[in-house]
Parts: sequence; structure tokens; C-alpha cells
Amino acid sequence: MMKIKILLTLICSTLLLSCYAQQPTDSTADKMLVYQLGNGGWPKQLDDKSVVNYGAALTPELLAKIKATKDLHATFDNKATSREVVYLVKAYKKTQNKTYLAAAERGLDYILSAQYANGGWPQYYPDKAFYRAEITYNDDAMINVLNILQDIATQTNDFEVVNPLYIKKAEKAVSKGIECILKTQVKQNGVLSIWAAQYDKDSLLPAKARAFEPASLSTSESVGIVRFLMRLKNPSAEEKNAINAAVKWFDTYKIAGYRFDRPSDPKTNIKVAALVADHNANTWARFYDLDKNTPIFGDRDNSIKTKLEELSPERRNGYAWYGNWGQKLIEKDYPKWLAKDGK
Repeated sequence: MMKIKILLTLICSTLLLSCYAQQPTDSTADKMLVYQLGNGGWPKQLDDKSVVNYGAALTPELLAKIKATKDLHATFDNKATSREVVYLVKAYKKTQNKTYLAAAERGLDYILSAQYANGGWPQYYPDKAFYRAEITYNDDAMINVLNILQDIATQTNDFEVVNPLYIKKAEKAVSKGIECILKTQVKQNGVLSIWAAQYDKDSLLPAKARAFEPASLSTSESVGIVRFLMRLKNPSAEEKNAINAAVKWFDTYKIAGYRFDRPSDPKTNIKVAALVADHNANTWARFYDLDKNTPIFGDRDNSIKTKLEELSPERRNGYAWYGNWGQKLIEKDYPKWLAKDGK
């Protein structure tokens, strides 16, 4: 009798393994499962500061590095965690491999646990060193997370596949996130402008990050924030005011007739970052003074310059100090939103 039980157990185990082996898989999703940290989030870098690269083969050496990477490396910076959750949800929808959905939902649990009571998200969680605990719009960290939660709340972009229990949680988190966005829109003499890249998590005042990233109005991130607000159905008067004021700011402070480029210096043949005349272009500085709305530029020594040419060569050429971030927002996104929801 015991032999028969053992035999049946072996047969069942073999059948289960065979069924799993026949499940469709996605090689990138499989690697994401390996990189996922114990708290459900993902790193942008491993413990040795090497960048996460899903194109790299999982050699024994790389697997050892991944295993050595602590939970403190979990972050929303450079699309980490949001990128993986989105990919795994799509991979599940394509393959029906439940391990992908389970990993994505663990990522959602991490996202929800990282939100502050005031509605903001830090750059890293649970690591609070340096500026990592600040509420972070920089590189769209918080907006990437809010877009995922809004997809769950509205059952769009493949997120209808996640457990329905996440819908209410997502709605609540989005509501708190919007409150934070509205509170942090910078006011100048009572007039709404745009947003800073990061904020003190307690005071909600604009804060600096790296030495060359001063507390300032930040154009690239503000465009992402406005686009998120434009997603909202039946926007409130306060949400409409936030959008209208931000677009007005972008229109007022555009630098018309120029684009940011790196032309070669005729004397040295070295490429140098500069504004180049182009009558078809509009551009904006990356950072603006919080009160004066004039472009500012940060250097490695924590100094703030008012001209690009005043920066050290390494910083002048190593950062996107200008960009056309607001152009599509003004010319296409805003008119479309006005016609649909802005009235």
C-alpha cells in the first residue's frame, strides 16, 4: 500500500512539473522574478553599483551579485519597480503564467506600503539616506507609480487582470496622491506655477537632491504631472485650476526660437552644450528659480549659476539643461483635454 502511495505521489509531481514546463514563458519576465527583492520592489542597481540589465545572461557571478543585493536597494528611480510591474502584468496577460502576476502583485504591495500618509512617494523605500526619503517627482518616479494605480482603479492598460481587491486600495492611494500633487504645486504671490522635482517629506517644501539639482521649478517632471492630472475623469475645479495654471506657466516662460544641442566648437572641434537658434523650436530650461522664473543651473560644488556657460565643462555637457518638454503639452495635449474635460 505504501509503495502505491509513493508511486502515485511521484506520478502527480511529475505531471505538475510537466504542466508548469509547458506553460508559456517570457525570458525577460523570468529574469525580473530573479531580480525582485524580498520586500517586493526592484533595484535600479545591484549592491556593487552595477546597473540592472535584463539583456544580460544570468551567469553564476551575476546571480551571486543579485543575491547579495539588499532590500534597501528597492526604488522607484529610473523606472525601477514601475517598469517591472507593468511588464509582468503584460507578460501574464500574454502567457497566463501565474508566477508573473503573483510577482507583479507583490510589487503592488510594495508600492502601496511605500506611500506616505500625505500621499507622496519617496525615491527609495525603506532607505532614507540622503535625499532618498524626499517626495520624488524627479524622473517621473511618483507619476509612474500613480499611473499604474490609476490603471488599476480604471481597469485599463491590462491591469484588469490583477486581483479585484486592489481596486479600492488603488483608488484610495490615487486620491491621496492627487492631494499631494495639489498641495505641492508652487505658489508665487498666490499664483499657481508648476512643481519642483522633489519635496521635503514633512514640510512639503521644495528640496534639493544631488549637488547640481537645486530646489527649483522643474519643467520635465511638471509635464508628467500635468499629463497625469489630464487622465482624471470628471476633474474637480481644483484639478482643473492646477492644469490651467501649469500650462499657462509653460506658455509664459517658453524660450521661443531656440533648441538645445551640442554643436562642435569651431576652434577645438569639441562638442559643447548650447542653445542653438531654430525658428521652429520652443525650449525650456530644466530648472527655474522658485520666485523669479529665470533659468538656473547647478554645479558639482553646490553652486548655482544663471548661465549655462558658467558651468564646469563636465556638468555643462553631462546634463539635459534645456528641452522641448512643454511643446507637445501646449500644442496638442492641452487643447485635446480642454475639449474633453476642461470646460
